[in-house]
Amino acid sequence: MLKGIELEIMPGKITAILGTNGSGKTTLIKSILGMVIPDEGEILIKQECIKNQWNYRSEISYLPQIARFPENLLATELISMIKDLRNESTDENHLIKIFELEECLEKRLRNLSGVTRQKVNVVLSFMYDSPLIIMDEPTVGLDPVALLHLKELIRVERAKGKTLLFTTHIISLVEELADEIIFLLEGKIYFKGEPEEMKSKHDPTSLEKSIAMILEKENYV
Repeated sequence: MLKGIELEIMPGKITAILGTNGSGKTTLIKSILGMVIPDEGEILIKQECIKNQWNYRSEISYLPQIARFPENLLATELISMIKDLRNESTDENHLIKIFELEECLEKRLRNLSGVTRQKVNVVLSFMYDSPLIIMDEPTVGLDPVALLHLKELIRVERAKGKTLLFTTHIISLVEELADEIIFLLEGKIYFKGEPEEMKSKHDPTSLEKSIAMILEKENYV
């Protein structure tokens, strides 16, 4: 549960949302997506309040931690269904090649491995030219090669000036990609700033040790 937070996401940057389980990471993401309605306060996108709105979502791509789709669909049918629902231009073919999914497109989702299903989810999330990309634990289920491709996709989208927001427990991913960190504890913002700033305040040797020091200070260990 979030408790009266106030923050601004850096446009054109990669922001990592960190925190313990139950700190409010997924709630924050779902609030931006309109899946959770705050009891009070406002969420603004492009200076406009999103409450009771839906059209702003056309400018967001979302990669959930676990995507739920009908198991009887072929992978190619799922991609076509999402394209029909959103009715926007897409560029999925190069993503299908990157993640080597050509031979999996005619297989039903229930017959795909967890790694392959997550690759399909990545394709669904990155095939649109959305200015805002939100990812909830995007590395879950990916093999090392697919993870390298995902990180490169994230860098490419950032280079285009897009805003990327992701949650993760993988600190090395944050160190490698994030321009900014939002660290949540018990629904409140404990820290907001650059990774190097967090390290300088808590432990200059590593981000992982800095976070461990924060959790120890706040009696989370």
